[in-house]
Amino acid sequence: MKTLFTFFSFLVLNSLFAQDIRVHDPVAIKQGDTYYLFCTGRGISVFSSPDLKNWEKEPQVFTEEPVWADDVAADFNNHIWAPDITFHNGKYYLYYSVSAFAKNTSAIGLTINTTLDADDPNYKWEDQGIVIQSVPNRDLWNAIDPNLIFDENDTPYLAFGSFWEGLKMVKLSEDLKAIAQPQEWHTIARRERSFDLADANPGDAALEAPFIFKKGDWYYEFLSWDLCCRGENSTYKVVVGRSKSATGPYVDKEGVALNNGGGTLIIEGNENWYGAGHNSTYTFDGKDYIIFHAYDANDNGAPKLKIAELQWDAEDWPTLKDNVLD
Repeated sequence: MKTLFTFFSFLVLNSLFAQDIRVHDPVAIKQGDTYYLFCTGRGISVFSSPDLKNWEKEPQVFTEEPVWADDVAADFNNHIWAPDITFHNGKYYLYYSVSAFAKNTSAIGLTINTTLDADDPNYKWEDQGIVIQSVPNRDLWNAIDPNLIFDENDTPYLAFGSFWEGLKMVKLSEDLKAIAQPQEWHTIARRERSFDLADANPGDAALEAPFIFKKGDWYYEFLSWDLCCRGENSTYKVVVGRSKSATGPYVDKEGVALNNGGGTLIIEGNENWYGAGHNSTYTFDGKDYIIFHAYDANDNGAPKLKIAELQWDAEDWPTLKDNVLD
């Protein structure tokens, strides 16, 4: 009886822990019958799950920091931000961010693997180096928070950015490892920035983390407004706009352009969660999900994983099917 009690106690505790994992900036993908979650952390944190509920820690992607990281952001110490994972032509492309907080001394790198199963003998992440870099006092954009998309012609674009002059999108080369030539750039979201700020100042136009999701004839741009990473002072929220073109222009439900401060609110914090944001959005097994982190007001503002199913109204705008922040 004692053994049986211990076994069931383990199951209960393990389930509670699984629903309560700490993550920041989560993205997900499914390989076979297993879901993999990648998020900000030392060397990029990784979890796996059979059901999007019970998560097991996996080996980090980088046991040592990318060789180029300290040249971009000194004393980086292998703390890698905001990854993005895509399966393309038989390989897994993992984009990631190297940066210093509140500075645009930043770069987006790329590493590639043929499998996500760490027990597979073919498992090996091969770093491709820098894809795009931002430099203070040169660029009024920030090379973090990447998201790879393909348009209706299968042309690859990388959406990214935070603060400064807004969120950007740039066309990539066919091998997905560099900016395409000639260069093609788009601003896909922007909020008003105080005009008298120095270029090196991130400013007060708080937006970041674009994620583009295709459904039907529409491309939906999800993005985060306001402040992350501040515990009880976090004000993160998720808004959305859409376009018939991958490169925009994106507009919200009221017809306001995201480039002009528009955005339809779909997630915000409450008395239980200080803020919620930095989402990714997917279709798994016929259901649409939004995955994000929220700051737990009952655990000193710790960032926790949240997964919610999306539903769509009569005009094809997304909302949460259930309020996972109750």
